[in-house]
Amino acid sequence: MTNLNSPHTYPFGIIGNCNFIALVDTQASIKWMCWPKFDSSFIFGSLLDEKGGVFSIAPPDLANAKSSQRYLENTNVLVTRFHTDEGSFEVIDFAPRFRLHERFHKPLMLFRKIKILSGNPKVKIICNPTGDYGRIQPTVQTGSNHIRYESLEAAVRLTTNAPLTYVSQQRAFTLTEDLYFVLSWGIPLEGPIISTFEDFYKRTVDYWHTWVEHCRVPQIFQREVIRSALTLKLHQYEDTGAIIASCTTSLPEIQGQGRNWDYRFCWLRDTYYTLSALNSLGHFEEMERYSHFIENLEFGEGKPLQPVYCIDGSPSMTEKILDLKGYQNESPVRVGNEAALQVQYDAYGQALLALFHLYTDPRLLNRRRVSDRTLSSLLGGIESTMEKPDNGVWEFRGKQAVHSYTLLFHWAGSAACRKIAERTENKALAARALEAMVKAEQMLEKCFDPEIGAYTQAVGSKDLDASALQLITMGYFTGKNTDRAISHIRAVQKSLEIEPGYLNRYVHPDDFGEQKSAFLICSYWLIESMAVLGFKDEALEYFKKVLATQNHVGLMAEDFDVETKSQWGNFPQTYSHVGLINSAFALDKAMNKPPYL
Repeated sequence: MTNLNSPHTYPFGIIGNCNFIALVDTQASIKWMCWPKFDSSFIFGSLLDEKGGVFSIAPPDLANAKSSQRYLENTNVLVTRFHTDEGSFEVIDFAPRFRLHERFHKPLMLFRKIKILSGNPKVKIICNPTGDYGRIQPTVQTGSNHIRYESLEAAVRLTTNAPLTYVSQQRAFTLTEDLYFVLSWGIPLEGPIISTFEDFYKRTVDYWHTWVEHCRVPQIFQREVIRSALTLKLHQYEDTGAIIASCTTSLPEIQGQGRNWDYRFCWLRDTYYTLSALNSLGHFEEMERYSHFIENLEFGEGKPLQPVYCIDGSPSMTEKILDLKGYQNESPVRVGNEAALQVQYDAYGQALLALFHLYTDPRLLNRRRVSDRTLSSLLGGIESTMEKPDNGVWEFRGKQAVHSYTLLFHWAGSAACRKIAERTENKALAARALEAMVKAEQMLEKCFDPEIGAYTQAVGSKDLDASALQLITMGYFTGKNTDRAISHIRAVQKSLEIEPGYLNRYVHPDDFGEQKSAFLICSYWLIESMAVLGFKDEALEYFKKVLATQNHVGLMAEDFDVETKSQWGNFPQTYSHVGLINSAFALDKAMNKPPYL
């Protein structure tokens, strides 16, 4: 077996149930888990600092043990297997999710099982939860069949049939039977542990199998698409419909530059991409849940739409730095995000596009949608900001401009609003949307630089930006000059490619210096653009190359260091998995049909 624990590749699988997510490493150690919500303090956070707490199940002599990790096929159930001289066992990890009483049962409970495979292996179990980002260490009380961790934000209890003496003393012992563990927040497990575990396990496996069976997948790269789909699904906080960009905070984008951000919030931009990918897969329930989230945001009448919100819809997420060492001692560790204070006007168009199929897909009858008031307010946001500078897609903290990316989403969002208005027979809204669409196109043309042969980052700028590749993927060139589209993609490649297939977002210096890592969604935008333009062989070559950035269970981070072959940035990153799905569908279409330009 290969050693999966490269210091520069995230050795984690994730489990979750649309209520929480946990990162489990290749030695069955839970290094990251936030309770009770995605954006709460971690309860296990040794990913960022050893004082952050951990829940590990492993042989006592890890140095001489071999481990492997895999997902149970087409599920979010994770299996880590150990082989030692004494014998072998595996750890099964999952978060329960299944239908119960006409609702989804998704408790704040972590389920773990040690299954003996051979011999008489030894095991050592460490369960050290913490509170308030490591500042609270709980008092520990032992019951008859459980351990209570008190003084945290809520009651935490570990219910198990394992010897409590060995668990509480963190002593190694020999496995003589299969062992079960249920860690709970607030409401403990009161029923029988073995039968409850096995019942919840079967129901959860069945749920994920059924969910995957309802996925529409391309003819190529199906396993990769399915894993990315399962990953995206876990990032919706189902209670409100919010979708987070990533479940982690402060994993550095680039070594030594301090580009460490908290991504456990709902960016309207990222959510649009995630819902678009899920829609391609044939899943719509996430879109409907998100429409509730949008409807409950407070904006309009002079109050702008923020680019990002907390998962409960509240607007405030004060950014602060914690006294933690950081991932591989890469500080700072930030919680909260000042991006909420920025102006990023692309959010209006992205919200409209995210809701588009609820109105226009003939399969979606009688679905709950947003009000006419909300639609009008979103279009009003586009109309009122058409010529105003913003911080842009990359959230520049030191400058503003009229960005081509924002104008693209003004154009696409207005087009979406027009079609929605036509479908709902709202003639006044349709007329407004058409006027906004025409205005956005006129503004976009101001970004075209004939000397470069491409659309630049902003009006009056000479800098190129990988985000402008979406002019191709979003159909801006449809029915227009194909040569201009080809000139645009080649100019972006020439300016931004680190090596074939891997792009910088931009090359000009920003608030933190110069870009060094490849931003993976940019690679996928390039691949998708190539497929749309008919360069299918080149696109396929690049796609296979970028797939190499996946870790051992098919998960991708935000960034990739081409020189060291290292994953960087928050993990897993929804952007990257969206890119994989969209590129696979575009390649599939390109291989079976001529380009539509």
